[in-house]
Amino acid sequence: MPDLDPATTALLTVECQNGVVGEESALPELAKEARDSGMLGRVAALVEAARGAGVQVLHAVAERRPDGLGANTNARLFRAAGRLPVRQLTGSHAVEVAAPLTVAERDLVVRRLHGLSPLAGTDLDALLRNLGIRTLVVTGVSSNIAIPNTVFDAVNLGYRVVVPADAIAGVPATCTAEVIRNSLALVASITTSEELLGRWAPKNGRGAHTSGQAG
Repeated sequence: MPDLDPATTALLTVECQNGVVGEESALPELAKEARDSGMLGRVAALVEAARGAGVQVLHAVAERRPDGLGANTNARLFRAAGRLPVRQLTGSHAVEVAAPLTVAERDLVVRRLHGLSPLAGTDLDALLRNLGIRTLVVTGVSSNIAIPNTVFDAVNLGYRVVVPADAIAGVPATCTAEVIRNSLALVASITTSEELLGRWAPKNGRGAHTSGQAG
């Protein structure tokens, strides 16, 4: 695993939003897997530990306008999303970061209205470069689509990528292990949330701190 220098490392949560992994998710099977597996709790713990270690935290959120303007329609997935009973509408509860994750004052939230990856056509790459980030720790959902897209895009853009295997989820649950083994492990450093928490543990008995929560 690469060096996780806080000055050049960022933690990214992908689609950990109410409308995806929350109790009123548009994708209840995925939400259940994210919660029942403990994945969402582990991501929340990593977020807190990262902040305490001085690692920048970013949250990638997928949303769409109520009129769908600018959203993709070129795949079955996009067309189905427009018919779901819970829609990821800009400004709605569905696109807020889901508990138990929190959003602190220094966290950055990156929103996208199109596509499958938070790095395609958004501000995320520019923000990371302006922050001097070279290593990106990727967490969240889903291991079926958004996580592989994020990892591949980050690698193509020159970032070193770290994926804690137990801090991503997809459906069925067996998909995650297969995607990690056959795809992500070829381009990213695979680790565990426990290993990262150990790296980011407070040193010299000094407790972790957060910057307060944004409303």
